[in-house]
Amino acid sequence: MKLSVVIVNYNVRYYLEQCLLSVEKALCGVSGEVFVVDNASTDDSVSYLKARFPWVRFIENQDNVGFSRANNQAIRESRGEYVLLLNPDTFIGERTLRECIEFMDSNPKAGMCGVSMLKVDGSFAPESRRGVPTPFTSFCKMSGLCTMFPKSRLFGRYYMQYLNKKSINPIDIVSGAFMFIRKEALDRVGLLDETYFMYGEDIDISYRVLKAGYQNYYIPTNILHYKGESTKKDSLRYINAFYKAMLIFFRTHFAHFTIIYTIPIAITIFLRGAIEYCLNKVRAWSKKKPEVKSFKFLIVSDGRNLDDMKRIAERHRFQYDVFHSKLGDIPSTDVLYRNYDYIVFDTSRYSFGDILEFFRHEEPTRKRPLIATYIPSSKRIITFQGALD
Repeated sequence: MKLSVVIVNYNVRYYLEQCLLSVEKALCGVSGEVFVVDNASTDDSVSYLKARFPWVRFIENQDNVGFSRANNQAIRESRGEYVLLLNPDTFIGERTLRECIEFMDSNPKAGMCGVSMLKVDGSFAPESRRGVPTPFTSFCKMSGLCTMFPKSRLFGRYYMQYLNKKSINPIDIVSGAFMFIRKEALDRVGLLDETYFMYGEDIDISYRVLKAGYQNYYIPTNILHYKGESTKKDSLRYINAFYKAMLIFFRTHFAHFTIIYTIPIAITIFLRGAIEYCLNKVRAWSKKKPEVKSFKFLIVSDGRNLDDMKRIAERHRFQYDVFHSKLGDIPSTDVLYRNYDYIVFDTSRYSFGDILEFFRHEEPTRKRPLIATYIPSSKRIITFQGALD
């Protein structure tokens, strides 16, 4: 068997439904298997998805055992020459898996590869390529030097933005949202470190693969990752989880720098936590009612499923226009600059690859509408803010 796809789910059944639909199309012509490990979801994910995807192997946990442990459960049962760890809040193009397989087959020293991850406005997600977070590289990220000098090979190594986005390049760290791994490399270095409950496990396994003599790569094929927009990265929970993972990584691989990194990271956690606490107090004190926004959709349709998409927009009191197209046609890119919040594509009529290519852009020169997709099997429109029915 060529490929084993492993997806860990926790309460995101509609995102996962779309992800599995894209994986099913991408596996066409590929000898593969798909595992979904459910970490005790409470949204009826397993029963809902089992009925729709009988070819998927489900592993049901009674507790949330964390990302690393859940992935390891499926990896132990996998039979593929390659293993893909894939987030449920993604969708991939029809050629994504074949492009990764072709590259890895042609480069036996490649231990892992990652891809070009797009955010929901079609812009490039910087975490698609990262360098090893050594104490100095981490200092540059935490201090803001990485942001101030993103193209610098010295200060900007955390996100490696000096590399060409359109070219295959060697990188250090592959994102856990899409981590394509040679099983032989996993057998050599071991499974994911279960000390990491959330965040950091991708950095650790990538670094161990590098130290084993393999090279990791970035491949410029596109996927969508919703989490880049939807994660509340200023929340205290995220801050603590992120920096705790960083501490675990340093203690494992850079123990001789303990004093140097522990103090500034602890200070950063305290300051970020204090700032967030104060902001929450200010928000509570102001007691301002949140502004209710009425979104405007552009629905791209050849007529099929159009009534369902219009019904959803009307139910949520959203404004909408319809771009009438023939099957396979997509609107001109000047549509991107019109006054829409979302452009909605019917995934039964337009390929995931074409949707990604339509939204992809190099530089965010102005406000752009966000990606939205209609899933006929659930009769829902998927946005980064949730599934609308």
